[in-house]
Amino acid sequence: MSKRTRIINDPSELVPLLQVFGSKRHKKVFDELLNLWMTKDDLEEVLGTDVTSSISILKKSGLIESQWHMPEPGKTPEKEYRTSYSKVQTNFQCSFEDMSDIIMLTFMPYEEVQDIIEELENLVEQGNNSMSSLTRALNKSPLYIRAVARRSDKLSVMGQRLKMMDEE
Repeated sequence: MSKRTRIINDPSELVPLLQVFGSKRHKKVFDELLNLWMTKDDLEEVLGTDVTSSISILKKSGLIESQWHMPEPGKTPEKEYRTSYSKVQTNFQCSFEDMSDIIMLTFMPYEEVQDIIEELENLVEQGNNSMSSLTRALNKSPLYIRAVARRSDKLSVMGQRLKMMDEE
């Protein structure tokens, strides 16, 4: 089934993609959702493991879409998921220094990047959400800040601003 093509113009968008495809569990969830709509319970039954974190990172990276599944009368509706894209096209240029920062931020254990992630989350919670003021406050490049934000479970990149993600 041919789906849409994901166009990547910002190198920081590689962070969640590399996290997804650097994990066998996340990759298996993505593969299961390529052609079928499946609920979380369906996925867990097929894969034999908890898929909550996989669904979360796939949603954050924009690789899956969801809809409500209407069950038999009297039962509770459930969300079901399917992949949004089957192809990727990249169109960006960056320095090797920036690319190495992105790769390091992606694959570092969370404990090693926790301090910078929490500092960025605190600044955004306090209302400091513009990229220019965050670069001054943290003395880091905008690309680095976007990459850190994409590693965070609580932050969302919205153009030149960061915002706290809405809880579902």
